[in-house]
Amino acid sequence: MSGSSPSLSDRARSGDRRALARLLTEVENRTPAGEAALRTLYPLAGAAHLVGITGAPGSGKSTLVAALVSEARKADAPGGPRPVAVIAVDPSSPITGGAILGDRVRMQIHASDRDVFIRSMASRGHGGGLATSTVAAAAVLDAAGFPLILIETVGTGQSEVEVAAIADTTLVVQAPEMGDEVQAIKAGLLEVADTVVVNKSDRPGADRAAAQLRAMLTVGASQDRAAGDRPRPKRPQVMLASALTGAGVADLLAALDRRQDAAGADAARDEAALKRAEAQLSGILAERLSARLNDDARRASTESTLRRIAAHEIDPYSAADQLLASLSDDS
Repeated sequence: MSGSSPSLSDRARSGDRRALARLLTEVENRTPAGEAALRTLYPLAGAAHLVGITGAPGSGKSTLVAALVSEARKADAPGGPRPVAVIAVDPSSPITGGAILGDRVRMQIHASDRDVFIRSMASRGHGGGLATSTVAAAAVLDAAGFPLILIETVGTGQSEVEVAAIADTTLVVQAPEMGDEVQAIKAGLLEVADTVVVNKSDRPGADRAAAQLRAMLTVGASQDRAAGDRPRPKRPQVMLASALTGAGVADLLAALDRRQDAAGADAARDEAALKRAEAQLSGILAERLSARLNDDARRASTESTLRRIAAHEIDPYSAADQLLASLSDDS
C-alpha cells in the first residue's frame, strides 16, 4: 500500500482512545515524540473550557467531578451530551514516582463511555501538586475534541494558586463540617476562586457554611471599598451541591457554562489564556535550563556550585547568576 500510516496525533484526533492515551504518555514523559506531537497539536487547541477543581482533602472533589461528568453526558443536557475529559493530578508515590490513581478508581462508572476520557497524572513531587505537563495534556485533549476539560488537583500546598493560573474557571470545593469556611480563608482559596461550591449539601450545616462564605465575601468587598483599595477583579459565586444525591449538580454545571459563555464576550478568557501561556513558558524554560546545567559537559561544575552553596561559601543568588552567565558564554 502506498502512503504513510496515520500518525499518533492523527489517530488520537480521529477518536482512537488508545492512541490518545499513548500520546499523553509521551507528552507527560516529555519525550521527543511527545514534544513533536505537541508542536503540531497546540495550534489546534484553544476552544475547550478548562475548569480547575481544587479544595481541601476530604471535601469530595473526586465524587463531585464524577457527578459533573454524569450531568454533562446526560441525553437531555442543554445542547445534548458532550465529550468530557478529566485530568486527575494524584500525589506521586514516594517509591515509584507514579500516581496513586485514587481518583481514577472513583470514576470507574464512566469507564465504558468512549466520550469520557479520564487521565491520572503524577504530581512528581511538584511543589503545589500540579504536574508540570498538565497544561500540555490539556492542550492535547482540547485538540482531540473535548470541549470540557476538568482538572482536579490534590488540594495541597500551592495547588489552589497554580490551578487558577492554568484554568479558565477555578472551582473551589468546600465541605460543611470542621469549619472549612474558615479554612478557606486561611488557605487563600477565596482569592483564586471563580465559584465556590459547598459539597455534601445533604449534611447538616451546609446551608450555614454557604451563608458564612457569602457573608465573608460581602464583608471583604466592603472593607476593600472602605480602604479605597481597587475592587476585587472577581467575586466568587457560592453554591450548594451534593455529589452523592445529585442535588445542585445540574445548576453547578450550568453556572460553569455561563462563565464560559460570558468569558467569550470580555477579557477574562484572554487573561486566563495569558496566565496559562506564562505557566507553560516558565515550566519549559525551567526544565530546559535544568537540563543544560546537568548535561555531561556541565554536571561537574553544577555539582561543585551546589556544594559551595551547601557550605555557605556562596549565596544561591550569586550562584544562579554565575551559572546563567556560564550558559550565556557557551552560547
